Amino acid sequence: MSVVKKIAAIIEKVTGSPELKRLAENFLSLSLLQAANYILPLITLPYLIRVLGAEKYGLVIFAQAFTHYFIILTDYGFDLSATRDISIHRDDKAKVADIFNSVLLIKFSIMSAGFICFLILVFSFQRFSEEWPVFLLSYGVVLGNFLFPLWFFQGMERMKYITVLNILSKSVFTIAVFIFIQAPEDYVYVPLLSSIGYIIAGLWAQKIVIREFSIRYFLPAKSVVFEKLKDSSQFFASRLSLSIFNTSTAFVLGVFTTNEVVGYYSAAERIYTAIRSAYTPLISTLYPYVAKEKNISLFKKAFRIATVFNFCLATMIFFLAFFIVRIMFGDGMEISAYILQIFAVTSIFVVPSALLGYPFLAALGHPGHANNSIILGSLFHLTGLVILAALGMIDIKLVVSLVMMTEILILSLRVWMVKKENLWK
Repeated sequence: MSVVKKIAAIIEKVTGSPELKRLAENFLSLSLLQAANYILPLITLPYLIRVLGAEKYGLVIFAQAFTHYFIILTDYGFDLSATRDISIHRDDKAKVADIFNSVLLIKFSIMSAGFICFLILVFSFQRFSEEWPVFLLSYGVVLGNFLFPLWFFQGMERMKYITVLNILSKSVFTIAVFIFIQAPEDYVYVPLLSSIGYIIAGLWAQKIVIREFSIRYFLPAKSVVFEKLKDSSQFFASRLSLSIFNTSTAFVLGVFTTNEVVGYYSAAERIYTAIRSAYTPLISTLYPYVAKEKNISLFKKAFRIATVFNFCLATMIFFLAFFIVRIMFGDGMEISAYILQIFAVTSIFVVPSALLGYPFLAALGHPGHANNSIILGSLFHLTGLVILAALGMIDIKLVVSLVMMTEILILSLRVWMVKKENLWK
């Protein structure tokens, strides 16, 4: 982290702007975080597929996809609403403490109720109950996600804590995979190790909040709790829709096809997610900054650079797809290469869409537009999946093509909304 501070200090010296120094430090910290979040898993991905096989790996991903719905449920949109509120009031310690404890109480209540529903669903359907340990151990990630107040650190613009904790937990998980996963029957240890990493990082994060920010736990006033619950509901609708969109593909493939097909899909999807998430540091840095400073000129420069860079990267991935898949996963995974090519084209639309969403529309006072585009896109995607299922056409290539069409729709809606509000000044 000292390297990040040195680079940020150089930027301040050159530009004479403490504001740009803070942005640079946050961006570089989140970039390291994303590297840990996706480069480290990409190290274990080829190993897991080769050791577990596409079928067992697909089962693990299917359980993760199912569990992810409960992560979104527990988040309840606070990664957006609470980040904004903390950012606006971060100089008011009493207000920050109120927000922190209100959000934590709501998330704990939702997580507890969600766990009961989770158990009922798992033990009510054979598709889940026959592998119940995998699903149950996967729920530990929900607990770890609840404990880790990402929204708090982002709102305080102290991303270094997020980076250090996540890199540590991901590094431990990566090492543990190579130690404990040695045969196909070890697949049950994958969700266990992942959950342990998330929970340890979450507990450590809570300790930092108490020690470094002098936050104390208390029961907030009911009025504050209900205010935060109501305020975040609009964000929850979009986040739930986004979850349905992002997770439903693997989940539907798991329900209507086989774990092996999920494995082929997930191998390509993980590479695509890593590419797409490379821009998350920029998005996460811009969102609280634009919300507070309304600096459209700086946003437009970042948008242009990111869009051009992304187009070049997507083109390269498209032409190298078969080479990448063969090097990473070995022979017999050609279907994943075809899927990766479709994802490469899809990423051309994803990045500008993501930048126009919460870092721009929502940050400039139009969260409804950002949310509604996701909701409409998710409804389109879900409708398409239902139609394909009804026609017995749940084919991996058709389903991934539907993902691309949905992303194009979301981008189109956001471009139209930006023009409607005359925001691109």
